[in-house]
Amino acid sequence: MKKAALVVRTSFGNIEFLKLNTTSWAWRDAYHGLLTLSWPGFAAAMSCAYLAVNVVFAALYVPASGGGIAEMPAGSFLSAFFFSVETLATVGYGHMYPVSLYAHLVATAEIIAGMFGMAVVTGLIFVRFSRPEASLQFSTTMVVTPFNGVPALMLRVANGRHQPMVEAEFRLMLTRAEMTLEGEEMARFYPLTLQFDRVIVFPAALTVRHLLDETSPLHGITPEELEACNARFTASVVCVDTVVAAAVQSRHTYSWRDVRFGHRFVEIYTEQAEGRYTVDYGRLHETEVPG
Repeated sequence: MKKAALVVRTSFGNIEFLKLNTTSWAWRDAYHGLLTLSWPGFAAAMSCAYLAVNVVFAALYVPASGGGIAEMPAGSFLSAFFFSVETLATVGYGHMYPVSLYAHLVATAEIIAGMFGMAVVTGLIFVRFSRPEASLQFSTTMVVTPFNGVPALMLRVANGRHQPMVEAEFRLMLTRAEMTLEGEEMARFYPLTLQFDRVIVFPAALTVRHLLDETSPLHGITPEELEACNARFTASVVCVDTVVAAAVQSRHTYSWRDVRFGHRFVEIYTEQAEGRYTVDYGRLHETEVPG
């Protein structure tokens, strides 16, 4: 019988890949998977695992009920389950306790399992709380509009933290379909040179620009040509969170549908006084046609 192919699902922005015949699943993948779950998903996974462990040990305690475990009614799975809960947590209320060798061995095994399980869960929760995450917002669209007389591809990035990020580095990659001389279609990758690609301090929001001059792979591009080559853009920001002193990274993908020609981003900065500005994050994604 042919073994079923292993399929792994990987998403990247709005693109999804199904990896066939990849390496087999390893136990360390479970640790990585638990770290990538959302908090509700993580809580549900831990609750299911906790209930499953107690159900298994409750089934092992049932044969010892009615004599092997003091004051446990014979054949009572519910009593065995709650005795397992108390044993796993090392609470030990004293109402029920093992008296036979078999019950002592099962209780010992459960206490050992509980010690290892508590260590693993504590480590997972600590990593999930301590792992820094970038709170960066990207504009939902990109615009092509003149900048100093030269057409430029622009996008906005905003720091969502209340503290400035430092040593921010910006990158923009173009992916488009091209035909080889052999007549085969392939994806080509082009790093796009930015007007600036790093700043020392990143306190609020800024506009990232790629000039569409003679050196740009997008020089003279039109909306129709972007669609024809199925152009996609990947923006990446790597910076240092000063609170936890750790590097954080965030990225966003755009398709040709997200590029607005002839538009520009609306102004979100307002100077209130010398050295004091307001930044309207609610208008981060808004564009307008120059009048």
